[in-house]
Amino acid sequence: MSSHYEPFVLFHASHLTVLALTVAVPLMLAAIARGRPRLERAIRFIFALQIAGIWAVWFVVFHRMGWLDLGNGLPMDLCSWAAIATIVTLVRPNQKSYELAYFWALAGTIQGLLRPGIPYDFPEFRFIEFSLFHGGIIAAVVFLTFGAGMRPYFSSFPRVIAWSFVYMAAAGATDWALGVDYGFLRSKPIYPSLFDLMPAWPWYLPVLVVLGLVSMLIYYAPWLVADLARKVAKRRV
Repeated sequence: MSSHYEPFVLFHASHLTVLALTVAVPLMLAAIARGRPRLERAIRFIFALQIAGIWAVWFVVFHRMGWLDLGNGLPMDLCSWAAIATIVTLVRPNQKSYELAYFWALAGTIQGLLRPGIPYDFPEFRFIEFSLFHGGIIAAVVFLTFGAGMRPYFSSFPRVIAWSFVYMAAAGATDWALGVDYGFLRSKPIYPSLFDLMPAWPWYLPVLVVLGLVSMLIYYAPWLVADLARKVAKRRV
């Protein structure tokens, strides 16, 4: 089956198309849905169904192809936790699940989409599934932000940091108990990634923590700048 497909090439036309659509589609939908609560709600549910649906299809196909095992069949990777937080927010918008979806998607899922660990290019199933699932999470967060008017706050940091450590503890316990490698807490990915620039295990683990905190600051920075600009503007009035 897979031998009929071209090997995946990083930033090839198909990959760039996925990246562009991941940003362009939710921004377009946000512009259309702005000021239209019913349409905004409908789009949220469509995003939720898309993420959950492609996740379910992934399980079925991987099971039938014999690709499903303990190392990939449990929802213990960060993208799975980001997907759950995103689906919860899409179905029932709330600040706590949104901020998890926002930071986990932008700091984690986007890294996967930029450097996918998939063997073949479009239209092989794993390329399509990976793009729809990971791209869907990011696109949904973009829509929640610009279409549903949600945003992170500085008060989000303690909660997101705490839940991130909960994830690392859960993934680490799963890795230790089953001999798997969720969260890449036991070894680096076999495909090219940012991990290649880090020191060897276990020294890259504290680097991951620091990079996570830096990523949160980077993705919060636009909101901080906007808040400061509004304060300056109010003082001048």
